[in-house]
Amino acid sequence: MPTFARVRAYAVHILTASGAAFALMAMVFATGGHWEAMFVCLGLALVVDGVDGPLAREFKVAELLPRWSGDTLDLVVDFTTYVFVPAYAIAASGLLPVWFELAAGIIVVICGALYFADRDMKTDDNYFRGFPALWNLAAFYLYILQPPGWAGVTLILALAVLSFVPFKFVHPVRVRHLRLLNIALLIVWAALALVAVFAGLNPGPYVVWTLVLIAVYFCLVGLFRPAAQDL
Repeated sequence: MPTFARVRAYAVHILTASGAAFALMAMVFATGGHWEAMFVCLGLALVVDGVDGPLAREFKVAELLPRWSGDTLDLVVDFTTYVFVPAYAIAASGLLPVWFELAAGIIVVICGALYFADRDMKTDDNYFRGFPALWNLAAFYLYILQPPGWAGVTLILALAVLSFVPFKFVHPVRVRHLRLLNIALLIVWAALALVAVFAGLNPGPYVVWTLVLIAVYFCLVGLFRPAAQDL
């Protein structure tokens, strides 16, 4: 009979795999044009992705279940929730020029696939290298900002290029520098994003521009890291 520790470890794998279920639900909602529900599902997948790693390390999942690769499982699920479903949402949003809609989705999935295949996507001090394929967040900002078509094209192309530019992008939990501030801003961002979703992705300028300022902070904070970063 399997031990309690092994059952608990496998439950962590099931938790990680549940992100794929949220991806499927998000895609079903997206194909029906239910964008708010889609973002709720993608948000739940983000929560799963935030808690499964610490649980896996705490319960020694890799040691207890060497047959199943948690890293591979995590990459498979993350690609669907961070890249594939958002690529459809971007292409089908109606917020881009018609000539660029399908191209945008193709650019997103190709750049996202290449990024996830990069063995050096993270640095030794726990930063991401380049734009970390957060296309779910790019889609979210596209929907709440509803920029002019040319600005949407510029956003997609700029993020695609930045996926391969070796600047450091902060991981708000694992990077020690300014960790408490990063986590606090992450909590504020999550609360405001929830407000935006329940406001039909039209929450008003105060919420929108606070979300934009937090995004700008996270994009830039890695450029001002200490010269010698603690691991």
